[in-house]
Amino acid sequence: MSHLEGPNGDGGDPQQELKEKILEGYERLGPESTFRFSCHPGISCFNKCCADVNIFLSPYDVLRLRKRLGLSSGEFLRKYTLLPIQKDLKTPAVLLRMNDDRARTCPFLTEGGCGVYSDRPWPCRMYPLGLAAARDTPDGWRGERFYFLLQEEGCLGFGEAKEWTVREWMDDQGVEEYDRWGEAYKELTLHPHFDQGKSLTPQQMEMFYIATYDLDKFREFVFESTLLARFEVSEDLVEEMRYSDEALLEFGFLWLRFALFGEKTMKVKPHVAEAFRGQVDKQALARG
Repeated sequence: MSHLEGPNGDGGDPQQELKEKILEGYERLGPESTFRFSCHPGISCFNKCCADVNIFLSPYDVLRLRKRLGLSSGEFLRKYTLLPIQKDLKTPAVLLRMNDDRARTCPFLTEGGCGVYSDRPWPCRMYPLGLAAARDTPDGWRGERFYFLLQEEGCLGFGEAKEWTVREWMDDQGVEEYDRWGEAYKELTLHPHFDQGKSLTPQQMEMFYIATYDLDKFREFVFESTLLARFEVSEDLVEEMRYSDEALLEFGFLWLRFALFGEKTMKVKPHVAEAFRGQVDKQALARG
């Protein structure tokens, strides 16, 4: 179960090898392409795919799962995730932590199937489809996107009679909302900033992680620092961010684009701009 780009858009060598393999040998599927697949308790391999897999979680995956489980963002991240350590990671990556058993089963797996089915992560919704997506070009052209089938050995779902188009599968699995958030997140992880050979400092990596994944901690920062006193943020949005993780995550994306990449996604209040006139350090301005 994998998105070709992964959470960071480039990944390490294994992802590059997978990308090359897919581009060379996998049939490219469009929205109206058809395939046969069905997964249900009546087939002998039911639930076996929910083990020994690397599932990268997007910020929206974490948002949905932690709300489903009634946990704070910090509690969920500590209990259910891992942070892989790789030299080539440009932004934080979050992996779902599998159970410490021989099969490395998913922590949400039950005898009846997925215990968080309506809030399952993006890769689980997509399977058996994979998505290959090149980055968008600087002049606004969207990068090439195509789908392909992940026909894993031992999966009997492909022998079922049920036929889908790619579009029907995506609609049935509720992928649209996840894709919308995924595209917004991709704009951060594939930012032109990194094409210039630049990287994030450890402090910036922590800032990125908190504003995208640890939303309870980010909410504390927004409301307990001087951030809202420095920037023009509508009163409606301020109130919405007190209770809505979605509103807070969207604000976090805008804030990171300003603080890390120098984009004009936030407007500084006039008296603050005057005080900082002549300074170009957006991070100093953004700190509470």
